[in-house]
Amino acid sequence: MVGVTGTLVLAGTPIGDTADAPPRLAAELERADVVAAEDTRRLRRLTQALGVHTRGRVVSYFEGNESARTPELVEALEGGARVLLVTDAGMPSVSDPGYRLVAACVEKDIKVTAVPGPSAVLTALALSGLPVDRFCFEGFLPRKAGERLGRLREVEGERRTLVYFEAPHRLDDTLAAMAEVFGAERRAAVCRELTKTYEEVKRGPLKDLAAWAAEGVRGEITVVVEGAPQTGPAELDAEELVRRVQIREEAGERRKEAIAAVATETGLPKREVFDAVVAAKNAARQSPADGKGLS
Repeated sequence: MVGVTGTLVLAGTPIGDTADAPPRLAAELERADVVAAEDTRRLRRLTQALGVHTRGRVVSYFEGNESARTPELVEALEGGARVLLVTDAGMPSVSDPGYRLVAACVEKDIKVTAVPGPSAVLTALALSGLPVDRFCFEGFLPRKAGERLGRLREVEGERRTLVYFEAPHRLDDTLAAMAEVFGAERRAAVCRELTKTYEEVKRGPLKDLAAWAAEGVRGEITVVVEGAPQTGPAELDAEELVRRVQIREEAGERRKEAIAAVATETGLPKREVFDAVVAAKNAARQSPADGKGLS
């Protein structure tokens, strides 16, 4: 029966400056029966900074134990507990633990609410100077170079502004890969140490940012990249249409779906894209030594 269970509270925590903590966070920390924290040591420092004491049980809830800990927390919630979920910084579930627990609560009809708080994604967007009316969050890119390039190619034609998280020691490689896939002149912003003492926002073309990052960068990093420019149908030749279809196929889409998607993003009739793919396929059959093209 809905209403007899406890409540899961997702609470935003400061991404740098503890003064940015939501006013309700202190009250929830003191009220919760269970506090699930990504790092209990960081939680202790946060409560000390806020001058509050947790009266409830404190448990760790991080990537390594998320699957195992979720049933335990759901059981507490079903017993009427108020469970507060906090991560190291920002909102739970946004590239941090939380999704599994929320999904489990939804399935069990357990109430889920939130204490909105700081977000590196939105803060970086606002500071970037790039369009913010439409954007998509891509989280962390794969660590391996080949997989990273593949993921970037999936959104090569994305018109919306893109937001990524990245580790400082991989930033130069990531920016170089972005310059390769998106174009060296595509505008971007690297937001470092947001709200902290050494906050820095570096804006410019991807090629310049990659060169800057090669000298070494420290701190928490959020990268904002301008969306792809609108390409008129007249600017696209058959080879480019085939290339876009191939990228989508390599990403797992069926050819029919890939053709439809390319037609939509370019504003061309599906028949025109289909004909280009068929022509490339026939040309590949006639030149087997080339080793390229659609099969």
